Amino acid sequence: MRLPAVILGAVIAILPNAASSQETELLWGDTHLHTNVSGDAFIFGNRTGTPDSAFMFAKGAPVLDTGTGARMRISRPLDFLVVADHAEYAGLSPLLAMGDPRITQTEVGARYAQMIADGQGRAVFGEIVASVNRNVAIPELNFEELRSSVWQQSIAAADRHNDPGNFSAFIGWEWSSLPSAQNLHRVVFMAEGVDVASQFIPFSSFDSDEETELWNWLEETSTRTGATFVAIPHNGNLSNGIMFPLAQRDGSAIDANYANLRSRWEPVVETTQFKGDSETHPSISPDDPFAEFETYEHLIEGSDASGSFSHPEYTADVRLGSYTRSGLLRGLEIEQEIGVNPYRFGMIGSTDSHTGRTATEEDGFWGKFSGVSTPQARANAPVAAQGWDAGASGLAAVWATENTREAIMEAFHRREVYATTGPRIQLRVFAGWNFDDDDANARDLGAVGYAGGVPMGSDLSAAPRDSAPSLLIHAVRDPESGNLDRVQVVKGWVGSDGQSHERIYDAAWSNRGREAGVNGALGLIQSTVDLETGLYTNDIGSAQLATVWEDPDFDPGQHAFYYVRVLEIPTPRHSTLDAIALGMDLGEIGYPITIQERAYSSPIGYAPAE
Repeated sequence: MRLPAVILGAVIAILPNAASSQETELLWGDTHLHTNVSGDAFIFGNRTGTPDSAFMFAKGAPVLDTGTGARMRISRPLDFLVVADHAEYAGLSPLLAMGDPRITQTEVGARYAQMIADGQGRAVFGEIVASVNRNVAIPELNFEELRSSVWQQSIAAADRHNDPGNFSAFIGWEWSSLPSAQNLHRVVFMAEGVDVASQFIPFSSFDSDEETELWNWLEETSTRTGATFVAIPHNGNLSNGIMFPLAQRDGSAIDANYANLRSRWEPVVETTQFKGDSETHPSISPDDPFAEFETYEHLIEGSDASGSFSHPEYTADVRLGSYTRSGLLRGLEIEQEIGVNPYRFGMIGSTDSHTGRTATEEDGFWGKFSGVSTPQARANAPVAAQGWDAGASGLAAVWATENTREAIMEAFHRREVYATTGPRIQLRVFAGWNFDDDDANARDLGAVGYAGGVPMGSDLSAAPRDSAPSLLIHAVRDPESGNLDRVQVVKGWVGSDGQSHERIYDAAWSNRGREAGVNGALGLIQSTVDLETGLYTNDIGSAQLATVWEDPDFDPGQHAFYYVRVLEIPTPRHSTLDAIALGMDLGEIGYPITIQERAYSSPIGYAPAE
């Protein structure tokens, strides 16, 4: 007799289990890291965090904090890193500070250099951002020889640190489109090295701030040079509703050409990072009790484009175009109309750190900018500096055949990747039609999953008669973080009315006397966080959770997607630890005392037979 999936998950959660496979290995990385080559990073205090030191830090070497000069070291090295400095005015700020004659001999360059020397760097940044917002480059600061020389130094650093089999150092940049101060940034990276990257200069928003033009450039450059690219949309919560639009920028309907181009070049989106979490929001997912998580409600000010932030009155309609889950749902709706889904993407997390350091641990968070690397600075930071407003997130987890640029790129293209908000939660998800309860306890779960189904990021074929999809799920806690509270399945589908719907299922949870209520909802887990010390215990929750979950509401005629969300037990937020160190009253700091860190798998899609 088949046990209900939620009960099965609770039963087997404590069994010894090892998810391993000869086919792929789990790699951890950051695809969105800025160094002092980025103008805002330099202006806001990062004077020493170069691409070289960023790669060194990621590989585990001790380096100096760019704000205080203190020695710092990542607790566990990364497996890969993309240094993604802004293409717009790359390298300009440090060159101004050094008095590079190519810039300072011009009128505007001399003025900016003097302003930086006089401590007016923020004013320089405001003028530069204003030109990006207007999409009009300052010619004296954006000429080809300057852009090329900065690019050559950056790509050489990546090649120096690339170590196939041990560490993958990717060449990349950020295309920082900012129409009317609405964030449409994309991180672009490639699998090849200096020999290919030397054949072009990164496409910037000065070349065009239209995403379709970026995709056309990627197509042309890939054909011309042999480069293999991925473009990753920035965390969508700052896009003011236009990251996952229902129409193109010119107002025309999304058509098959747009959808195919976007799917080709953007197989993955960034769902969580320092500037908040973009999985979903309570206003658009009111029935999701965990929708409120690291919500970052600020937009970039459009009035003067100075890089300041506003606290807008969002509407649910605006959020629908900004958050990942609603983007997935919109993709299903559009597919019903045009036959192609423009938003069929996987999910990853990354930092968007501007310190040159990937730091995602709550007890080791150094801030987004170098100027907020101390508790006191973070507590008093304006929103633009994102002290306590920032979340210590996230990481990109990749199931790749080996640790090489090529293998990791292939994993991104097939979407066998997932996001975490910082902890290294191990997560396997497969979908098929014939998984049974025993498969959840397989010693080689990966081999069972690949043999009997498809991994996260893939698509299921049309359903066999009288069958429903079953998800083989295995999650293991980060040994340096909290135990696991629960595993959930998030389902989205399009009904007969043509409208999209969502539902959250508790699929497995730590079996510590908790039972689902009469409506199937599982109550909140308790907290063990000591509010005087910030310490917590792992005597609640489970080290691992595994289950085979079958969709109880499956309709073989409906387009749908499924992704898995894993929640940790409550642990202290970085602002809590800062406040305790500063002797502040936790009840007055205005931020959550505890959070439940999480992982998001890439969705698995289902489409009925034609």
